[in-house]
Order: sequence, then structure tokens, then C-alpha cells
Amino acid sequence: MQAYTYLLINFFTIIICFIASFDRRIRFNRFFGIFLLSSTIVAIPFILWDVWFTKMGVWWFDTKYTLGIIIAGLPLEEWLFFFCIPFSCVFTYFCLDKFFNFSWADALNNVIVFLSFILLTVCALLYYERTYTLVTALITLLTIFYLHFIVKSEWIGQATFTYLILMPGFFAVNGILTGSVIESPVVNYNPNEFLGIRMFTIPVEDAVYGYSQFLLNIYFFKLLKNKLIIRD
Repeated sequence: MQAYTYLLINFFTIIICFIASFDRRIRFNRFFGIFLLSSTIVAIPFILWDVWFTKMGVWWFDTKYTLGIIIAGLPLEEWLFFFCIPFSCVFTYFCLDKFFNFSWADALNNVIVFLSFILLTVCALLYYERTYTLVTALITLLTIFYLHFIVKSEWIGQATFTYLILMPGFFAVNGILTGSVIESPVVNYNPNEFLGIRMFTIPVEDAVYGYSQFLLNIYFFKLLKNKLIIRD
């Protein structure tokens, strides 16, 4: 069963949301095609980032927890990760947006952007020699800059609120991957390439990395959904 560890993490991350997608009150299944396209657009640069970091030894994978199928230096399960995790995240955002009014969070857009810029800029300047920290800070800065100043997205506060709601799931999934409840980590990190600050076993950079990925998935899902004029 050990070889199925990472695959099962992906499976249990997505299965409940997938089944709930067919609920007649939600009907998220109508957007499967749009989700697949939008998540692929986001996955491409993140997978390239993953391949690059793996090749550089910034992080690496313990293949005893995988099926052993390696594509471009990454386990098959890692490729699936870029679709399974976003599916659950986008589904959660979709449901919250559909059934609840949390537009109040939009009032926090400027505060979130301002604080993010200060924290990420300071980290990038102080820890520029740590590859994971630097690249994560820069990518997240660019993501927020693009969403807030270029396309003027009004939902950053709502997305951030949703991301906070998703934190228990984040700790469960990333906790297992980083070795919280298993013998050794599935994903291992070079201690010279990140801050060394961990939330339990999870590098703090993982939360920032996940935040930028989450924002981009929401953005492209909304963009394609609106262009194809598919309503809730």
C-alpha cells in the first residue's frame, strides 16, 4: 500500500468534491471542461517550475510512496496534484460564491494587496539567496500585481477568505506529503533553499506557493466561464 500513498492523497482530495459536483443544487459538473482548460493553463508554468526545482535539487520526491512512473523528472502523482488540488479549491470557491454572500471581503482587497507586497518584498530582498523563498515571493508578487492592478479583479478578498477556509485541508494534504503522519516525507526540501520556518512539517513557502496557484486558478476559471457565457 505504501506505493499508493501519494495517489490516495490525490484521490481523497478530490473524490467528495467530485461526487458533490453532480448535486442538482450545485451542478458544478457543467463546468468540468472549463475547469480542465483553466487548470491546465495554470498547471503548465507551475509544472515547469516543479521540474526545474526538482532538477536543481531544491526539492525531491521519495518514490517509495509513488507508483514509480516518472515523467520529466516528476512522479505521475505530482502531475495529478496540479489538477486534483485546484479542483477541490475551485469547487469550494464556486459553492461559497453560489450559496453565500461574502462580498464584504472585497473591502479587504487593498489591505491584502498592501500587506502582501510588504511581506513578500521584504522576504525577497532579505532571503534572495534561498531559491524557493525568492521565486515563491516573486511569483506571488507578480500574481497579485497582475490581478489587482492590471485586470483589476474585485474578488481577491473573497478568494483569500476561501483560502483561509481551505487551510485545514491544506494542513492535512501537505502535512502528509511533508511527513507529518508517515515514516518519512514524500516531498523533501533542501534546507539551504528555503527559510526553514515550518508549520508543523510544512515549509511556510508552501502556503504562499499554494496561494498564488489558487488565485490563478480562480482567475482563469472565472475568465473562461464568463467568456463562454455559462451561468450558475
